[in-house]
Amino acid sequence: MDDRLSDMKILAVTCVFALQALAQGQQANPLGDGPWVFNTAERNTRIQVSIVTHGLSHPWSIAFLPDGAVLITERPGRLRLIRNGALEKEPVADLSALNVDQLFDIALHPKFAENGWVYLTYIKKGKRPDGSNGYWATTALARGKFDGSRVRDVKDIFVADAWEPLNGGDASRIVFAPDGTLFMSSSHRRNPDAPQDPKSDAGKILRLNDDGSVPKDNPFVGRAGYKPEIYSIGHRTVMGLVFKPGTNQLWETENGPQGGDEVNIIKPGLNYGWPLVTYGRDYDGKRMGVPYRADMEPPELFWVPSVTTSGIAFYSGAKIPAWRGNLFVGAMTVGRIAGTGNLQRVAFNENGEQKRETLLSDLHQRIRDVREGPDGLLYLLTDENDGVVMKISPAQ
Repeated sequence: MDDRLSDMKILAVTCVFALQALAQGQQANPLGDGPWVFNTAERNTRIQVSIVTHGLSHPWSIAFLPDGAVLITERPGRLRLIRNGALEKEPVADLSALNVDQLFDIALHPKFAENGWVYLTYIKKGKRPDGSNGYWATTALARGKFDGSRVRDVKDIFVADAWEPLNGGDASRIVFAPDGTLFMSSSHRRNPDAPQDPKSDAGKILRLNDDGSVPKDNPFVGRAGYKPEIYSIGHRTVMGLVFKPGTNQLWETENGPQGGDEVNIIKPGLNYGWPLVTYGRDYDGKRMGVPYRADMEPPELFWVPSVTTSGIAFYSGAKIPAWRGNLFVGAMTVGRIAGTGNLQRVAFNENGEQKRETLLSDLHQRIRDVREGPDGLLYLLTDENDGVVMKISPAQ
């Protein structure tokens, strides 16, 4: 009897561990059809969250077209189109010639209505220079032309000098500046030395012309030992880029390891510290670097524990007046715990951050991107196998 009781206890403990492992590997609460209504920290501000469309595979980025249609990138390497509220079944671009490993951001040219240019960033696979087998990839920028139904003639216009044999630590965002140049991030690619190496594009934010060439007024143009496309150095994995409305300020979200996720205001030629400066710890729990150095830029905001920051947007619309001027940051997991994704709202006054609110945590979704739509509402993408586009509007 004692042996049987012992076996039953062992079985029970094994089942508990198995259930815990299963719970950590899937959503804590599968998303229903909605809509959902939430109170917020702002007085007289209740919001409704509704689903625009289901059926996306790990959507990464969204772009709103002038005719009301929407282009969405899927991380596995597909470009999708939503028209009249319906997701078209087939991808709308052939990206096979690019050798895509992961597809990331999308941006429209400032004169898209005239030229139809669509920009995409992705991880590009290639052959190792020594001819050996194995993984070899970098970050690249491609451009194609939207003809009203498909994006055609997609070709690389810039391939970063950030080739690495390791996958992971991958992401890339792009945003057009008010002067028409574009900013592109190139992540650290798990190379601990590259973000501080001015001869590598890894761990940098780059500034390019709309054809992929280098602007002559970049901060390191003509400086020996520096890539001329580099705008700022010392970055880990940049997950969001946005210009604050009405300014020339470039704001960025950046993932730390365990803790130390950041929002930075990017300035030309400055060093943002990774991996020498961080508020996070390594994944084995060991301390990394130092939290501050006088010769490197501190973050505007940071999170400990990490929230796995993703997309970033300032709200400038009139539909939710209490949120006007607030910063929104997608969060995919809090403290590396599954099912804890949410949306972060940050309000500022003239001195800086005033308050911070966590929204939508009850939905247990990995929020990959957040954008303000042309209708003055906020749109979110969820990084799930059955990813969705969600819309935040005032609750009636």
